[in-house]
Order: sequence, then structure tokens, then C-alpha cells
Amino acid sequence: MENGADIELRYILYRSEPVVQLIFEYNSDLIRELKAHTAARWSTTMECWYIPCQEFHPEKFKQIFGKDYYLHATSQNATLILGEVKKRREGTGRKYNTVLFTRPDPEREKKIELFRAWMISKRYSSSTVKVYCESLQLFFRFFKEKRIEAIENADLVDFNNRYILANGYSGTLQNQVVNALKLFYSRMEGVQLQVDQLERPRRSHPLPNVLSKEEVAAILQAPTNIKHRAMLSLIYACGLRRSELLNLKLQDVDSKRGLLIIRQAKGNKDRIAPISHKVIEMLRDYYKCYKPRKWLFEGQNTNEQYSEASLAKVLKMSCKKALITKPVTLHWLRHSYATHLLESGTDLRYIQELLGHKSSKTTEIYTHVSTKSLQNIKSPFDDLF
Repeated sequence: MENGADIELRYILYRSEPVVQLIFEYNSDLIRELKAHTAARWSTTMECWYIPCQEFHPEKFKQIFGKDYYLHATSQNATLILGEVKKRREGTGRKYNTVLFTRPDPEREKKIELFRAWMISKRYSSSTVKVYCESLQLFFRFFKEKRIEAIENADLVDFNNRYILANGYSGTLQNQVVNALKLFYSRMEGVQLQVDQLERPRRSHPLPNVLSKEEVAAILQAPTNIKHRAMLSLIYACGLRRSELLNLKLQDVDSKRGLLIIRQAKGNKDRIAPISHKVIEMLRDYYKCYKPRKWLFEGQNTNEQYSEASLAKVLKMSCKKALITKPVTLHWLRHSYATHLLESGTDLRYIQELLGHKSSKTTEIYTHVSTKSLQNIKSPFDDLF
């Protein structure tokens, strides 16, 4: 870091939300850089800067501020700040579980990088590689005093209780850490961790969030930009995942046969989905305006993929314009596509193929949110009076 400022990061709960707390000696240049390149915000309650966890990108942060951003609290000023923050927390009665993540150990980082290279050679998806490596870094920094070879099964229980559960994180993160550890330690020898004894958290079974056809229509009609409307429409019209949409190339649209080819989707599987004539016409209008060269939907620069963050903003603005206050995500459109197909009489086996589900049990969840049969059930309450 050019300005020499040390930044200490702590993962805490702030107003019931997980955030990354930034602690450093006052430095106007550093504050200017934080405001310019991150989503850092000032908290008058804690009197420090923080970044919401969902807006914190470790790799980007590392590129901008250097590897020393994981620093320990060595300066007297930082220690005083921590003491004042602790007093305020105790005074407000809020529950915080503060965990300090120190500077990465070079030996551990080397092993994680070797593991990353191995995953890439085995053709794991880029998202899986990223998630697994970040999960390992998170776990190993928590046990900064222990060697990787000395980690035991009891340490995972300790990590779950003191970090994940104490901070209110989801079972998804817990499961990701378990998966990463199982794969990582299965490649190592002479370790104390028993991979076959690692247990994943009990799975929850939430119902998929589904929009009505009227709500979907309002969202898809909201954008005035033809590219934005085409992206959202294609997600719903073909039941696409976000990554599947962004990875589409021009040759993946077979307009003559009315098909969309989805290549190397989840599980490295290819599949096809029918495209309606209306969607094809919309794509043609979009192409005339933007003339993409490589990706079907490109960013501001030629041959650059449209970003996930920008696509999420498109949906958010569309929902706001359509006066829909539900916390809609892009995956809701995929859920709605499957549910509306089921309600229109499409066989579950076809829906499974269209969505690219490996197991029929995954597709069967939509039977629990389909209202076609449920609305025909008469409640016994109606016969009481």
C-alpha cells in the first residue's frame, strides 16, 4: 500500500447485518481511496468505516490496497479505537462476535494456490474454484495459530459455533466450507482431519419464490432499454440461470429451429430450450441496435461480458418501476418459468430437462408452489356455517 496505512478487517454483525469493519489510523488519502473504489460507509454508532459483506470483494480489495490489508492491530491508536467500539457495543446491548483475520500465512497461501491449480486442471467451474478457495482462506485464517496438518474435526465444530452460527450466517456458507475442506484434505496425506467423518449441516427445504404472470409481465415491460428488456425476457422465457444468460454467445441462438443452446451450464452439461417467436424478434431488434460481436450480451466494451452486478441492477430498477416491492432476484424468474409451465400442464419430466436438473426430486419442488391443484381444494371451514 503506497500510503503505508494499515487496515485491520473484522467481520461483525451491525444492525443485524454482517459487515466488514475497517479499522485504521486516520488517513485522508486512504479514506479518499476507500470511497472511490469500495462501498465503504461511515458508521456514527461505531465511529469507523465498514463495508456490507455482500458488497465486499476480497480479491478486488487486495488488488487496490495490497496484501497488507489483513493486518493485525499493532498500533496504539487502533487498540484504543477497538476499546471504544467495545464499550459502545456493551452500552447498546447489541451482540457482536468479532473475529480477527490476520495476514495470510505464505505457506498456506501456496497450498491454496496449488489446490486452485488442481481444481482448474480438473475443469471445476470458475465459480466453484472461487468459492472453495475463499472458504479455505476464511477457515484457515480463523485458526491462524494451527498448522494445516494439525487441523482436527473438532476445529470445524468450533468454527461453526464461534463464527458461522455466532454471526448468524446461513447454512449455505457452512456447507461450502465443509465441501471445500473435504476436497482439499482428500488431496493431502498425514493430516489429523478425518474427511469421511465431516458432516454437512442439516438441509433446510425452503419453497421457491414465484411471481404471478402479471408480476412477471410488469417487470419485463418496465425497461425502456431494449438490451435490458431482452436480458430479463430471455431469463424468464427459457428458465435460465444468471450465469447461463451471461455466457451465451451469438451462435447459441438457433432462430431457424427456434432453439437456444445452453453450453457447459451447471455440472458442465449442455442443454437446449425452445425460444418463442416473440423472443427471437426481440433479440433481432436488440442485435440491430447493439451489434454484439462475441457475447450475446456485452458490457460497455466490445467483447466484454455483461457483468452480474449490472444485470442485478437492471432487475432492481425494473421492479421499482413496476411498483413491485418484493425482494425479487433473477432466480425468481427461473422459478416462475418452471411453475407457470407446470400450471399450464407441462409434464415434470420435460421441465426437468428444460431446467437442466440432474435429479427429478429437484424439479418436484415446484409442485409445492403450483396453485393449480391447491385452488381446487375446498377448506372444511366453508362447511361450518
